[in-house]
Amino acid sequence: MKPIGKHIVIESKEEKIKTDSGLLLSAADASDLRYKRGKVVKPGTEVEVIKEGDEIYYDKRAGFTMIIEDRHLTVILERDVVIVL
Repeated sequence: MKPIGKHIVIESKEEKIKTDSGLLLSAADASDLRYKRGKVVKPGTEVEVIKEGDEIYYDKRAGFTMIIEDRHLTVILERDVVIVL
C-alpha cells in the first residue's frame, strides 16, 4: 500500500475520555468532540513531517474509510492533522 501525494492512511483509536474530576464520558458525549485520535499506518509520498507509527489527532469529519487488508482504515489529507504526539 502506497498513499500518493498528501494523503495519509490512519487507523482510528478508540479512547476513553476522562473529565478533570475523573468521570468517564459516554460514547455519545465523546462523539460531540471534533477531533479523533489515530495512528499513522502509512504517510503519502509528499508528506514530510508525519511519519509511520505517529499518533495524531485529526478532524473526524475529514477523509473516508476503506477496508484494506481486512482492516478498517481512514484516508485523510495532511492538512486535516491538528496535532502529532
